[in-house]
Amino acid sequence: MLNYTLRRLLALIPVLFIVSIIVFMIIHLTPGNPAFLILGEDSSPEAVAQLEQQLGLDKPKVVQYFDWLRKIIVGDLGESIYSEEPVSQIIAERIGPTFSLMIVSMFLTLIIAIPTAIFIVWKRNTVLDPLFLSGSLLGTSIPEFWLALLLVLGLGVTIPIFPVAGYAPITDGLLGWLHHLLLPGIVLAAVEIGLIARMLRDSMHDSMNQDYTKTARGKGVKESTVLVKHVFSNALIPTTTVIGLTVAGLLGGTVVIETIFTIPGIGQLLIDSIHRRDYPVIQGVVLFIAIVYVIINLIVDLLYAFLDPRIRYD
Repeated sequence: MLNYTLRRLLALIPVLFIVSIIVFMIIHLTPGNPAFLILGEDSSPEAVAQLEQQLGLDKPKVVQYFDWLRKIIVGDLGESIYSEEPVSQIIAERIGPTFSLMIVSMFLTLIIAIPTAIFIVWKRNTVLDPLFLSGSLLGTSIPEFWLALLLVLGLGVTIPIFPVAGYAPITDGLLGWLHHLLLPGIVLAAVEIGLIARMLRDSMHDSMNQDYTKTARGKGVKESTVLVKHVFSNALIPTTTVIGLTVAGLLGGTVVIETIFTIPGIGQLLIDSIHRRDYPVIQGVVLFIAIVYVIINLIVDLLYAFLDPRIRYD
């Protein structure tokens, strides 16, 4: 296990290196001059050129990239062009709202998707099964921004149950924190519930006629016990991959949702930085998201050995 973990950690280095190149080139090839945006439309070409020199934007792209890469290796993501604050500090200040939203949405996803999948497999020979398939397909097809606007209009404006904007830290109170995050959490969870429930339902169906389930039934074990103890536990292994990708994918979903609900998280920071052409912040945020992706994938791979003792890594 230790050797496998070390090999996977070493394999992350070329992945992140390639990601850094792609991120840097996409951002720096995008039209727009940060120095011009900072100084405004009335700025003179001489002032813009002077600010470009101060920010190092007049250097060749290759030189700018390796300067940035050298700083990353020592843990320095640079400074924001707009606010002159360290990028790592800016990201650290925005992690709380984003991770809070991810926790709420993932909790809602799991408490709905898992019991639903088990119940549908239990009632697999009834009309509920095709209805579930249609509902899960509909859930995964709904655009997040469209659902968010509908919920804001229905539960935030017409029936003002939830706030439609803002964020309350958990230090100010658990109820206030949950009250602000429940509506955007529902939006993010709505898409993922159908995916995870469908995956778990299909995996459980594959396990229903295996030898170990037939043996359990032959011993007189109740069907509900067979579903939970034998079928569900074995179907959870392939579903773990989908859950891991879902957790990582929530970072991408928060970009839209945080903008709609005005949540000061990583997603809104990325959108604001793109508007300002704040290259260091954009690069730092995208690199942070990429690191979270690869770390979650690594954790999922390591979890397999705990979920299934038959799995061993040489």
